[in-house]
Amino acid sequence: MDDYPLLNLFWTMLWFFLWVMWLFLLFRVITDIFRSDDLNGWAKAGWLILALVLPYLGVLVYVIARGRTMGQRDIKDAKERDAAFKAYVRDAAGTSDAHGAAKTGHVEDLSKLADLRDKGAITEDEYLRAKTKLLV
Repeated sequence: MDDYPLLNLFWTMLWFFLWVMWLFLLFRVITDIFRSDDLNGWAKAGWLILALVLPYLGVLVYVIARGRTMGQRDIKDAKERDAAFKAYVRDAAGTSDAHGAAKTGHVEDLSKLADLRDKGAITEDEYLRAKTKLLV
């Protein structure tokens, strides 16, 4: 340890951290290139070649040229994923039909089946078969 002072260790850690940060930025840019709807295939190929052949310059130019729209695409995708998740939850819970109208559906049927099973009116196997039919 005498031949590698503590300050050099901090300097090495700083460079390693900056390299890792750059790798995250590179992957983020490549992901954004493929996700972008406003670029055609040739433009995507051009940006990708630039980012891979001249990585530091390519990433820097991409962030300067298209950095603002990267955030806008993130927000749009997050809203779409949130809406899809909420629709899935509503559909899975049976709280609304395709038009958003309230319905009781599977939730009430499942609770009735659970009550029948708890009272001993149906067996566990019958309960699981009926539950599978309702959920499929």
